[in-house]
Amino acid sequence: MPSRSALLRLSLAAAALLLPTAASAHVGVGHTHGFTHGFAHPIGGLDHVLAMVAVGLFAASLGGRALWAVPATFVAVMAAGGALGIAGAGVPYVEFGIALSVVILGLAVAMQWKLPVMLAMLLVATFAVFHGHAHGTEMPLDASGAAYAAGFMLATALLHIAGIALGVGIQRLGSARMTQVGGAAISLAGVAILAGIV
Repeated sequence: MPSRSALLRLSLAAAALLLPTAASAHVGVGHTHGFTHGFAHPIGGLDHVLAMVAVGLFAASLGGRALWAVPATFVAVMAAGGALGIAGAGVPYVEFGIALSVVILGLAVAMQWKLPVMLAMLLVATFAVFHGHAHGTEMPLDASGAAYAAGFMLATALLHIAGIALGVGIQRLGSARMTQVGGAAISLAGVAILAGIV
């Protein structure tokens, strides 16, 4: 089992690798298909980024087994939602569900909800379906479904890792209040996104 400092260094390195990619990703610009397009999709929407980082922060605040189980659940269920989207299966209220995920997950971080791991997994899984479906429905027609899914799953996992790294780093500074403020800001951003949809 790696030490907390080793886990933090690994998380920060992964987050640093993500930043240049995020800065250069422009969804739908140029000849982007398959893995590249899939990777860019979660990073190209503020709602997706906020929700993914919130999942990481939430997992970090729960600690223990939740540190890996909560984000892993999100990625796995999101892949299933993506398959539904790629197959053209309908899921109602997708945009509403995505916006609501930002509100609720931000609130979970702000209020420091100490849910049992299984309940936390169920919470994130509920929202993962909406995020995955949105990714799946926007896959280019000439892209490989497997490569596209691998791209959006990796980008999502890296955003989760960035949230975990941030959460663990703040914990090491001994300032839970900073995490709560960040969660509140995410939740308020979600309210603004939700207001634009309704």
